[in-house]
Amino acid sequence: MKRPTNLLGLTVTAIAATALLAGCGTVGETGGATAAGGSDGEVFRIATVSKVEGISWFEAMRTGVDQFNADNGDVVEAWQTGPDTGDPAKQVQIVEDLIAQGVDALVVVPNDPQSIAPVLKKARDAGIVVITHEAPALAATESVDYDLEAFDNAEFGEKMFEQLAGQMGGKGTFVGEVGSLTSETHMAWYNAGVAYLQANYPDITPVSAQPYEDDNDDSKARDNALEILKAYPDLGGFIGTSVSAGANFAAVLKEKNLTNIATSMLSLPSVAGPYLEEDVVGSAQAWNPAGAGYAANAVALAVLQDRAVESGNDLKFEGYDDVTVDGKLITGAAILMIEKGQYPGGKYPF
Repeated sequence: MKRPTNLLGLTVTAIAATALLAGCGTVGETGGATAAGGSDGEVFRIATVSKVEGISWFEAMRTGVDQFNADNGDVVEAWQTGPDTGDPAKQVQIVEDLIAQGVDALVVVPNDPQSIAPVLKKARDAGIVVITHEAPALAATESVDYDLEAFDNAEFGEKMFEQLAGQMGGKGTFVGEVGSLTSETHMAWYNAGVAYLQANYPDITPVSAQPYEDDNDDSKARDNALEILKAYPDLGGFIGTSVSAGANFAAVLKEKNLTNIATSMLSLPSVAGPYLEEDVVGSAQAWNPAGAGYAANAVALAVLQDRAVESGNDLKFEGYDDVTVDGKLITGAAILMIEKGQYPGGKYPF
């Protein structure tokens, strides 16, 4: 049975637990390994390393990791950790520490995929399974066993900019903000979106060659929002590829009672929903971070248990129930468009 995004808080029943181990063509199947992991009853230790702890996105991811642990507690010990800021060096040190602890698998959402690649290779050389998320370029390297993406990143970026263009009436200037210029997926969305505008809406132009950075930090994102509105009084639109970017830009727009700037952003339903309902922002999209955490851990367990990872696998979470596998790149179909009126009564799933 597949786990929909709005059932994270429900107690797992015995039937669901059985289904996780019995479904045909899923990574929930046990191969030659026993239900307790290895032939000697081993329980696998899987650590998920976020970009930064304490922000809404990765708190949502933690619920998926915790749910995976609850669903598979006879097989794994799974948990999430991460740095207190988006500093890539801090994330590398956490991975180093986990290697020293001898974990069985790492699920990592890199702040800077290229800078963390050597330590991920070190982990694999030590016999640790490595799964990444939001780092598709690493799928072509020896640093990972697999990289899991929620969707095609170019498609996600094009959708974000298509929404912006519609709000702007096909003309005007916009500013973009990413978590980091070294964030592979943020830049992939941004660059795909800019190319989409150039091809389809040449009268919409960026105010600068590079987007702003906020380091996935709410304080910096708020400062950026204030600076942007002061520097570009005739701004037509804003693109935010981090949750901090969109949430803080929307908050400042609301404070200043500005309703003439088109806004398209990465967000969560619980973050963007109120702003959409109040017409502060025009568009938001996402994927469920809990789903990414759950599915990436499912891949790690499949590798640990020597089970096939292949197209058509069901990773037991909505959007990952029929994945595509191309080499080491696993792609789901988990784009979520967040719309006004979608969640009556403010009953947001995450």
